[in-house]
Amino acid sequence: MTSIGGAEMVDWNLAVTTASRFVRPGPEVSRDEARAVVAELRRHAKAAEEHVRAFTRMTPPGSEGGAAAHDTPVLVVDRPGWIRANVAGFRAVLKPLLEKMQERRSSLPGGAVIGAVGGKVTGVELGMLLSFLASRVLGQYETFAPPTRDLPAGARGGRLLLVAPNIVHVERELEVAPHDFRLWVCLHEETHRTQFTAVPWLRDHIEGEVQSFLGETEIDPGTLLERLREAAQSLTGAKPEGEAGEDEGGRSLVDLVQTKAQREILGRLTAVMSLLEGHADYVMDGVGPQVVPSVTEIREKFQQRRASGAGRLDQALRKLLGLDAKLRQYRDGERFVRAVVDEVGMDGFNRVWTSPNTLPTKQEIAKPADWVARVHRKADGAP
Repeated sequence: MTSIGGAEMVDWNLAVTTASRFVRPGPEVSRDEARAVVAELRRHAKAAEEHVRAFTRMTPPGSEGGAAAHDTPVLVVDRPGWIRANVAGFRAVLKPLLEKMQERRSSLPGGAVIGAVGGKVTGVELGMLLSFLASRVLGQYETFAPPTRDLPAGARGGRLLLVAPNIVHVERELEVAPHDFRLWVCLHEETHRTQFTAVPWLRDHIEGEVQSFLGETEIDPGTLLERLREAAQSLTGAKPEGEAGEDEGGRSLVDLVQTKAQREILGRLTAVMSLLEGHADYVMDGVGPQVVPSVTEIREKFQQRRASGAGRLDQALRKLLGLDAKLRQYRDGERFVRAVVDEVGMDGFNRVWTSPNTLPTKQEIAKPADWVARVHRKADGAP
């Protein structure tokens, strides 16, 4: 717990309460229907594990011979369950940053009072953000989940979340076959679980980059207020008179609250997230035709849904939170994976998981041939 004079910097309980109160209710289903959905998603998650391993040729250490080596659980949750899980993840990731803020604020006059009030405000703000996201996430590999007692000794945590009401909501909205859609979603999310369990260094690498990003965070109140003013202007589309910019649609909060060093770190994180998301899309579409009969219809309708967005407020929030950038990660990353596999095959693509040095840069995501030249031709002695 990070606190000043007994007051937490972030009131995590208030964040959970606020998010659970304001999250939209899920689709109407009977008790028996809900149990059936949960059971089917669990079956699909297990089936997807074998499909993904066979297609990607990626296996967790110690799983040779077909033995299951995943030490990360699969949880089928509702929206409040997703909120509680993510608050736990946020607490783990943000702990170093909050301790840094605590040191800075404790030296200020009235720091304890400021901390108590600020913790409540931040808790409400985080809760509102999570209430927005909780009705949109279909599944998530929670990389930074704190370890639980039921994990083997030495396990680092991580768990796969499948948000049942959101999956049911989207399959109804798209009017697609529920069985096929649920398996299709599980293929994507299982790919993420395989990425992190088959590549042991990946979690620590990403966590290190995230902590470096947070460590560079400017916590001067005046600077932060200025950045938030810019964010508000980007949300409304307003700009100070005479000010121009390349992105007339405004920038996200992630873009606005960062230093030069953070921009470099964010470039590396963007590249690896594009790789992970694009790889998951490539895998679920590659496996899909074999096990999901209506995969073509699902993909077409789902892509249209991704591109269309919702109302103006929803679109503004997506822009402000940087969710539009995530959609570009799916598209650009999938294009990168497809181009590399076409050029050097699946085993050749899998060299990407050798070490942090073989991960693509942001520029290589846009130009896959450059990654092939750097990792393959130079390594193989070609000119």
